[in-house]
Amino acid sequence: MKKFDFRNIKIKLQNANIGELDDRLLLLNLYLTQALTIFIGCIWLFFQGRNPITLLALPRDSLFLVWGAGLAAAVVAVDWLLSRWMPDEASDDGGVNERIFRTRPVWHIVVICFVVSVCEEVLFRGAIQHNFGPYWTSILFAAIHVRYLRHWIPTGLVFSISYGLGWIQIQTGTIWAPIAAHFLIDVIMGLIIRFRREQT
Repeated sequence: MKKFDFRNIKIKLQNANIGELDDRLLLLNLYLTQALTIFIGCIWLFFQGRNPITLLALPRDSLFLVWGAGLAAAVVAVDWLLSRWMPDEASDDGGVNERIFRTRPVWHIVVICFVVSVCEEVLFRGAIQHNFGPYWTSILFAAIHVRYLRHWIPTGLVFSISYGLGWIQIQTGTIWAPIAAHFLIDVIMGLIIRFRREQT
């Protein structure tokens, strides 16, 4: 039997500039990242002795939608106010959101935002917040949104949004409130990018 020598394997990692990725590779990266996110979330839930299916059970009433829509409206309003006074470079994310949303059909924007909101909320509000609470979860949530870390205003906004998502989950007792808010925030921002670009 021949032995395989792992020492001879060389892996080269390098940073990829967003401009170097074609559309297909960008989407593949996005969906693979979300698949990994929900996988980690489900494993974390398993070790907590909790069931992802139970976590994602729809609540009996639709009050969670009011909480989600309310938080989304507040976030969009704050973002609009900040964009009026903040220079464009202070909110620069390296062009990631532009590349994802600028030419995407509306149905695909909706699909992307739904996938991202469910996957990220299962991990962050469903699993991590259960162990660490909304404050530390929000620090971690802001930290993984690396593209915003170059500027303190978007980093602070991401932290605040995450804390708000955690707070409405506590208030409603369901993960569907932060999923609804996260989805609405992303869809509105994605559509703004999409149609702003179409008009220019």
